[in-house]
Amino acid sequence: MPPITPDTAAFDVAGGVDTHQDTHTAAVIDAVGRVLGTQQFPATTAGYTALLAWMREFGRLGRVGVEGTGAYGAGLARLLHEQDVEVIEVDRPDRKTRRLQGKSDPIDAIAAAKAALAGERTGTPKQRDGRVEALRNLRVARRSAIEQRADTQRQIKTLIVTAPDELRARLHTLPVNKLIATCANLRGDRTDAARPATAVKLALRALARRHQQLSAEITDLDELLAPLVAAINPNLLTANGVGPDIAGQLLVTAGQNHDRLTSEAAFAMLCGVAPIPASSGKTTRHRLNRGGDRQANAALYRVVLTRLRWDPRTRDYMQRRTKEGLSKKEIIRCLKRYIARELYQLITTNNLEPAT
Repeated sequence: MPPITPDTAAFDVAGGVDTHQDTHTAAVIDAVGRVLGTQQFPATTAGYTALLAWMREFGRLGRVGVEGTGAYGAGLARLLHEQDVEVIEVDRPDRKTRRLQGKSDPIDAIAAAKAALAGERTGTPKQRDGRVEALRNLRVARRSAIEQRADTQRQIKTLIVTAPDELRARLHTLPVNKLIATCANLRGDRTDAARPATAVKLALRALARRHQQLSAEITDLDELLAPLVAAINPNLLTANGVGPDIAGQLLVTAGQNHDRLTSEAAFAMLCGVAPIPASSGKTTRHRLNRGGDRQANAALYRVVLTRLRWDPRTRDYMQRRTKEGLSKKEIIRCLKRYIARELYQLITTNNLEPAT
């Protein structure tokens, strides 16, 4: 006969932690939700150890709800994982709850503990101790460089619009690569920088050289990222339309411990490609999912565009669904969902070992 006692019977107390840059506030509750204590600890390795020891003083510690496991709570989540403590990723309380209960670090910690105890939140945080974390760090730098390079290019073109007629006529028709090279070699007398004609040349030269430096930085990071992605999951790169950039983003989204994704539907929801039910009364429909990891969503979108151009099966699917009355946007949403299912299998069948 199956037991009728809840899972909380396996432990005496549950914990919750409200994380900040310098301090973490912890709370402990019993199996029925009564608050046993709250206390603040420094956000250091010694503080994490003291926090765990303090929680265990109240009894057998079960799951611990932690806010911000991907930010200020990353160090604490790492230590709890090493100590075989179940960590639940908890979001901050919604605004209605905060209006009714107030806002303080102990209140937030208690709310995190109750959310973990009640099973309102079941998300397992990503592990930050493997090659996927190294991949994420490098991708942060690459993405920043790409965004800054794009901003620099827009600023160059904006300056050209208001430049003197002779300079504008010389530059505005050049392709990007030649434009950057030409601007980087512009000459201007620094002692004459008060004149707009001279100042715009100096500004364009500075921006063009910054653009070149960022391009070199991106190339250098790509040389690190491509072999790292291939080492983590070579099978993912064999998928049609998936290159190192897209594969890297999907690996980071899934995390080192991709077994936390219990199904391909969970992965689709994480990527924001699972349609959301929006039915009411006699109306049965689904709406676009605007949540999830938007970078992963964009990666799947690029895969769809590549396959629509080069993959015969995808092109046939587009034609068939178009005849059925679906719009291009709706077909792309369907394709992203199918591709998420395909790539989920490639991601989760690969066993990832922690970095040594």
